[in-house]
Amino acid sequence: MGLLVLLCLPTFLFRVLVLSHSSSIYERSVVPRAVSRSVARMDGDVIIGALFSVHHQPSAEKVAERKCGDVREQYGIQRVEAMFHTLDRINADPNLLPNISLGCEIRDSCWHSSVALEQSIEFIRDSLISIRDDKDGSKWCIDGTPSNQPPPTKKPIAGVIGPGSSSVAIQVQNLLQLFNIPQIAYSATSIDLSDKTLFKYFLRVVPSDTLQARAMLDIVKRYNWTYVSAVHTEGNYGESGMEAFKELASQEGLCIAHSDKIYSNAGEKHFDRLLKKLRERLPKARVVVCFCEGMTVRGLLMAMRRLGVSGELQLIGSDGWADRDEVVEGYEQEAEGGITMKLQSAVVKSFDNYFLKLRLDTNTRNPWFPEFWQYRFQCRLPDRSHPQPPMCILHENYVQDSKMGFVINAIYAMAHGLHDMHTELCPGQTGLCEAMDPIDGSKLLDYLLKTSFRGVSGEEVYFDENGDTPGRYDIMNLQSVGDGHYDYINVGSWHEGILNIDDNKLWMNNSEVVRSVCSEPCSKGQIKVWTRAGEVSCCWICTTCKDNEYVQDEFTCKACELGWWPDEELEGCEPLPLKYLDWADVESIVAVVFSCVGILITSFVTFIFIQYRDTPVVKSSSRELCYIILAGIFLGYICPFTLIARPTVASCCLQRLLVGLSSAMCYSALVTKTNRIARILAGSKKKICTRKPRFMSAWAQVIIAFMLISVQLTLEITLIILEPPEPIKSYPSIREVYLICNTSNVGMVAPLGYNGLLIMSCTYYAFKTRNVPANFNEAKYIAFTMYTTCIIWLAFVPIYFGSNYKIITTSFSVSLSVTVALGCMFTPKMYIIIAKPERNVRSAFTTSDVVRMHVGDGKSAAPCGSNSLLNMFRRKKNPSNTAK
Repeated sequence: MGLLVLLCLPTFLFRVLVLSHSSSIYERSVVPRAVSRSVARMDGDVIIGALFSVHHQPSAEKVAERKCGDVREQYGIQRVEAMFHTLDRINADPNLLPNISLGCEIRDSCWHSSVALEQSIEFIRDSLISIRDDKDGSKWCIDGTPSNQPPPTKKPIAGVIGPGSSSVAIQVQNLLQLFNIPQIAYSATSIDLSDKTLFKYFLRVVPSDTLQARAMLDIVKRYNWTYVSAVHTEGNYGESGMEAFKELASQEGLCIAHSDKIYSNAGEKHFDRLLKKLRERLPKARVVVCFCEGMTVRGLLMAMRRLGVSGELQLIGSDGWADRDEVVEGYEQEAEGGITMKLQSAVVKSFDNYFLKLRLDTNTRNPWFPEFWQYRFQCRLPDRSHPQPPMCILHENYVQDSKMGFVINAIYAMAHGLHDMHTELCPGQTGLCEAMDPIDGSKLLDYLLKTSFRGVSGEEVYFDENGDTPGRYDIMNLQSVGDGHYDYINVGSWHEGILNIDDNKLWMNNSEVVRSVCSEPCSKGQIKVWTRAGEVSCCWICTTCKDNEYVQDEFTCKACELGWWPDEELEGCEPLPLKYLDWADVESIVAVVFSCVGILITSFVTFIFIQYRDTPVVKSSSRELCYIILAGIFLGYICPFTLIARPTVASCCLQRLLVGLSSAMCYSALVTKTNRIARILAGSKKKICTRKPRFMSAWAQVIIAFMLISVQLTLEITLIILEPPEPIKSYPSIREVYLICNTSNVGMVAPLGYNGLLIMSCTYYAFKTRNVPANFNEAKYIAFTMYTTCIIWLAFVPIYFGSNYKIITTSFSVSLSVTVALGCMFTPKMYIIIAKPERNVRSAFTTSDVVRMHVGDGKSAAPCGSNSLLNMFRRKKNPSNTAK
């Protein structure tokens, strides 16, 4: 009883909504005369419904009347005949549904939702009436005679093939799934239809638009079209497909310059307005991705003709355009170059052989065939028995429907599902058994999802868990083939994610590849700066990164760290080569040669002094202090070698020690020597010599000198302990990195400060003793040495702290200082020893002829002992002066 109520409830609803409360069986089967439509039927044990767009959709003005347009050959008549032809072959196949015949009930959907729903209600009404009357045991009245069997038009529908449009298929599926009727589509590709929670009973032998959107995006990416316009047909097919394309485009960084939608049956003004909007994005966005039905593309081409737009836009069309001649007929010039997606399906030659033999007088099961015949040959037939003219041959201008293979595969899929169902539910039985009378749509759905067979073109046909099949597309290109003729050329394919295109075929009629970008790619070392702040787009200006920056990503420059510099590609950083004074540098060669010469001269002077150590000129110069000075000079010439050498811990340690120590040895000895002379002269001024000056012996002088040197040595060792020497990197500029020793300003100033103190002390004493007797005038040379040294080191300080040439400055300053000491201090002595040996006698260094400094008249000066040092300062009395 509950089942009976469930079955009767939908019937009651359809009575109210569709049948105007009519109660008789006969009246319910009649469609209102205003919308009466033909139906093609073929009797069989199992009836399969089909919805084909036999006519074009109603125009915008006639939508309310649901009055369809002209008859369609490829999408309509060919598909109707394909179903008849396919069912004939299935019924003749002993291996497929043996002893069970398939019949059909074909209705016209007019590619419009309201018409398709109207026809779908007829499917369901017949099914419900048949089921209800079987349950009630009602008798049928056929031609006035009672019958227990329903008439052929009243058998229940096992499943439905079609319709072609995605938006129409969704509306139909919403109705069919209420009654568990499976639906297999042959060209509905909307993404939404893959959602089994919403469309459980929907399957299709064509891939989802998700794959088509991916394929179209791959084409756009291949030619670097980063800035494109987008147009789609109003409805589920266009909207869901374009939504998928936009989502994929955003993930890949492609930008949509303008997006718009339009109905296929929109008026001319709407298409003109759409085209004007697309032209506003020229010349940057030349590519227009059109996820459109064929008639939408045709409306756009017609607008191009009206506005005189030809060759400005590169169209990329979905499978709604494919390779359909009816889309571009008469407007080939505007469509030339268009790239379209075509579902991969070979031409079905068996259908050609069947269809081209059809004749008007013999084709009685297709109620739309006479109308098609008149439309095709532009003739008018008084009645169906009118003989066809001899010239009316279907071979002329015949083109097989591009989706013919899918239509046939959809019918075969339904047959294979029924076959598998019969094999399992009716094993060993001939014909239908009780388990399949009536057919349970929910069980049939399970068998359909599991079915697998070889399609009409040899491909494997199967359904995934969403009722979809794999994606295979041919890429077509409309090209001029000469003499004003145009044809679709297969230029590539897209097979399950792999794109193959023959560029030579695609662009053979073009001098160059079309460009569709908002901004040209940035050059090496440049980044993109958006023209609109805060908005990510494909329009930018290119800004060059700074010299020390590399391109971190296409929007960011990043500075390299110190010691690093952008590589040649400006995509990363590489370490800068370490710089340090090389032995081959000019300044290094000069410094080394200068030092080598100085070392040789110093060695020669030392050798001579040792050889003549007992001569008066050497002894009078405090030879022990001279040895210390020569050692300091020698170390000073060694310094450039440690300074120029590649910085290491050892070389840095030697630099710290030798630079300060060499100068300290020289100036400590000179301070000791000048201090000794000054004390002697100070003692000579006294009238009475009470006692000898202290620490006047040679060893006392050496000890004093070493004490002064030890202060410098202690200071340097302390600084080395506090700041262990090691090589470090110095960055005088971001482009340079030098390897230097880690000598701090304190490490440099402290030793130099002490040496400066010694230099000042020595200069003071040298100046004080500048007027000693002529035969003992070493102080004059010392004074000159100190004056020159002061000038050198006064120049050194600003140069050292104010330039990046610290090492070479230090090297030359030390070398010049010791050279001045060597030249001024030892040249006079070497001259006497080598050139004037006759002057190298004691008398030359003990008396003086001219008194230049008053040290007493000698009369009142009491002798201080025979060994008094004062005697060496007494002047010989000139006999002539005595006589006076």
